[in-house]
Amino acid sequence: MAGSIRIGRLFGIPVLLHWSFLLAIPLFAWIIGTDIEISSGLVFNFFRVSAPDTSLIVQGWNPYLLGAVVALALFFCVLVHELAHCVVALRRGIRINSNTLLILGGVSSIENELPDPRDELPMSLAGPLTSAALALVAGVVVYLVPRPVSPGGAIAIFLFGYLALLNAILFVFNLLPAFPMDGGRVLRAWLAQRMPLPRATKIAADIGKAFAFIFVIFGLFILNFILIIIGIFIYLGADQEFYAVRSTVLLRDVAVGDVMSKDLVTVEPSLPVPQVIRLMYSTKHLGFPVVEGGVLVGMVTLEDVHRTSEIDRDAKLVRDIMARNLITVPPTAMLSDAFRLMSRHNVGRIPIVGDGRLIGMVTRTDILKVMELREA
Repeated sequence: MAGSIRIGRLFGIPVLLHWSFLLAIPLFAWIIGTDIEISSGLVFNFFRVSAPDTSLIVQGWNPYLLGAVVALALFFCVLVHELAHCVVALRRGIRINSNTLLILGGVSSIENELPDPRDELPMSLAGPLTSAALALVAGVVVYLVPRPVSPGGAIAIFLFGYLALLNAILFVFNLLPAFPMDGGRVLRAWLAQRMPLPRATKIAADIGKAFAFIFVIFGLFILNFILIIIGIFIYLGADQEFYAVRSTVLLRDVAVGDVMSKDLVTVEPSLPVPQVIRLMYSTKHLGFPVVEGGVLVGMVTLEDVHRTSEIDRDAKLVRDIMARNLITVPPTAMLSDAFRLMSRHNVGRIPIVGDGRLIGMVTRTDILKVMELREA
């Protein structure tokens, strides 16, 4: 996912951290720190802890430090939640490309084109059940703190009690039938056993959008910024998941070689950049393969030109600005795979290479036209 950094590997799966998750620590530190008396009172009342000494909790910067600790602990719990999905997937022979942590949860990139309902159901349930187990463990720790409660014990009860409540909320929230959350995937898996997968996805996505609309309206009504963000994330996620399944179904039996453009306009690495710009104007193409001695060596696009200052363009050659690490596919590859590669790497065109030579090109526009024709 764009905007993510890799922080390690677990069970052989790359773990990525999206920039939005970095907002969680200062956000939780601020939320908990500003309402420390209310939140601590909620925790102590829920777990029926009578008259604890909260002097250390409310002292100085401690509320904000405790908020940061809770955020880091929540980071760990979300990671465990997502890994539970992955473990079930791996046991069922499903390959996981990566696991990305977001501010509102996580996203697992699964290799399978279309989910099998028999696999998706246990995979979707694994995460919420793990959150429930973490809530139970944290709750048990609260009751293990010696009574009467010391100031240090009050901090422990606050941290583990708050974490128990957060994981319980994650459990309930994730089971809402709001696609693409876990509950929505459970719903989709149940529906897919009774109807075609695209229709099941459409129903689950529409229900997810309805929940998103409710969250946004309610968030605006009570001026809760977090609910508004959750609603927006759910709406965009539901829309993205539906179109991903739709495109895969429409394209799954079409080979790249059947739709690729064979009459290509290529450029050489020694071509000056101003001539590339003029070629873009005359051909209406926004990118060209760069070929040297009959071998594909790069790709130059309008974005590459834009990244070069206007002052330097006159002195630059194609080799100076072209992209060299290209994504290529053979003509026998499925069009759905090419489309997924475009989305994953945020590129608008993929060269088609056969026997080591450039034989064609497929663009995002070509794929969208095929989808329109097949849907007609």
